Amino acid sequence: MSLFITDECINCDVCEPECPNSAITQGDEIYEIDVALCTECVGHFDTPQCVEVCPVDCIPKDPENEETQEKLQAKYETLMAAK
Repeated sequence: MSLFITDECINCDVCEPECPNSAITQGDEIYEIDVALCTECVGHFDTPQCVEVCPVDCIPKDPENEETQEKLQAKYETLMAAK
């Protein structure tokens, strides 16, 4: 399952540089996570780095984009092959 950023985001800018897949970008009002790029840091780290640094705890799992660990690993491998 990918992650998403809720409207509780305070635009503090700490999550964007932590994302190893460049899945986080500044949206119109708050930061946003691109589902196609988010692997919850699978392949890079043991835990999602954006969640680790978020000071307001506004990055939960996205129930509308459920993915297994295997799917997240496959997405990671596809993203790394494209680089």
